[in-house]
Amino acid sequence: MNATRPPVLVVGAGPAGLVTALTLLQNGIPVRIIDKDPNPRIGQRGSGIWPRSLELFNFLNVSEVNELARPIPIVHSHKPGTLEFATESSMVPHMERTPAIPFHVPKMIGQQLLDVVLRRHLEKFSCTVEMGTELRSFEQSDEGVMVVLAKDGISETFDTKWVIGADGAKSIVRKQLGLTFLGQTRDDVRMVVGDIRLHGVGLDRYWHRFGNFERGTSLRPTDEIGEDGWQFSIINNGLDLTKVAPSEELIFETIASAIPTEVTFNKLVWASEFRANVRMVNKFSEGRVFVVGDAAHVHSPTGGQGLNSGIQDAFNLGWKLALVEKGLADKSLLETYNAERLPVISEMLEMTTTILNSMIKTSNMITAQDPILSMLGINCRSSDIVLDEFAVPGKPINAYGVLDEGQLEAGDRAPDAPNLVQVGGGKSDVTTLFSLYRPWYHTVLVFAPSLADATPILGALEAYDTGIVRSAVVLPSSATGTAVASHADLVLVDEKGHAHSAYLVEAGQTRVFVIRPDGVVGAIVHGAEGVKKYFSTIFLDV
Repeated sequence: MNATRPPVLVVGAGPAGLVTALTLLQNGIPVRIIDKDPNPRIGQRGSGIWPRSLELFNFLNVSEVNELARPIPIVHSHKPGTLEFATESSMVPHMERTPAIPFHVPKMIGQQLLDVVLRRHLEKFSCTVEMGTELRSFEQSDEGVMVVLAKDGISETFDTKWVIGADGAKSIVRKQLGLTFLGQTRDDVRMVVGDIRLHGVGLDRYWHRFGNFERGTSLRPTDEIGEDGWQFSIINNGLDLTKVAPSEELIFETIASAIPTEVTFNKLVWASEFRANVRMVNKFSEGRVFVVGDAAHVHSPTGGQGLNSGIQDAFNLGWKLALVEKGLADKSLLETYNAERLPVISEMLEMTTTILNSMIKTSNMITAQDPILSMLGINCRSSDIVLDEFAVPGKPINAYGVLDEGQLEAGDRAPDAPNLVQVGGGKSDVTTLFSLYRPWYHTVLVFAPSLADATPILGALEAYDTGIVRSAVVLPSSATGTAVASHADLVLVDEKGHAHSAYLVEAGQTRVFVIRPDGVVGAIVHGAEGVKKYFSTIFLDV
């Protein structure tokens, strides 16, 4: 912890809390992060990482997530009473890799390993998670928040400016803030989930499904636990799962009875009873206190959207809070966190519940292979702080849309583009757009036929500090006589035309895209006046 009192307290050190802290630290904002558990949680838990989240980890410079995560195994659904599989299927929606979508395949990484990776990145900023430290209460004023913490029975009063609750479905922050958490508990969906080490004769390293969604057992191989490691789930309406979950013996018996082969059990790593809850808050903040992740929304596991949504909550909030804390943006910017995330989460809950109902109705344990699950189409087109001078007004807006590479509006995910050659650089100075985007500054992409056409726009950007706004001129491959001298931070030649294609710009056009720190297109405008108009909604008067 820093010698001075950090201005932000993050309560809860799961993925959402860790990403919140890391985003703020990369923005130069000191953070204190606590977790009531005395030791880091074990177990795979939510392990699916969708393409949009892989992009966000890329922006955070946490490349290990993509490197350590593994492809989602093929699913073998077995015929009753045999190891012979009836169907072979994929849990992954089919998506081609394109220059605009470098992370096109979802992967799996256990939450235990993901937490370790993220904590290591926090330590680079001299920030460590304070385990066994519990939030007891808080009181907020216009100037800050007075927090009462407890560790080993000893109370501590801590003054901070902001509190972010990432403390899970039973969130103390949410409860003390008085936010509603309306929804339903699904008694028709109960299961025991956990991690186990076992060997079954003839059981290969595929994802195995025995039975159906009413009575079934699932085993997903995971080498994170061991060569004989599996993440399991047991669904059996004929069993009292409240008795099964805490009993290693009953778990072994139930799994053995479902798998028609000789099974040797080596170790039960972790297990818990799970009931599907579908709930969300009425708002994501009150005053100086915010909620992210499971503290703000919970849902059925179908679709694997929960952990990913929490990470995206954190990323949306982090850059905005950093600007406000630095005195660069008005506090009203924080209201857009609620405005942008509320419709996304509302649509997500509806979608995952629809998938769940379909699985129950058909007794099919395979999740629908819907491209919407990639989360690449999630947008905030209706936000008050996005500006699009080209969008057609009156079009219907779905916050949880399906990615359409033939469309791009302000509020959408910013596409990638490779093979951009830096003017004045060597042969090795070839970059991608994603390598430019980071959570501590806006990136202004100026597509122009020549540097001369970009000059007026670059002049307007001189009013902004390069620590919070960076510029890149993107020239077509046909550009000639390119001079190195420029007010832009980078001048890039779109050698293969990928950037012009992804951003729907013709070679002779001048068009400006402002990419927010969270990798969202904040603005699509004609020129300097549009850029100034967009930044007037973000920054205090320059």
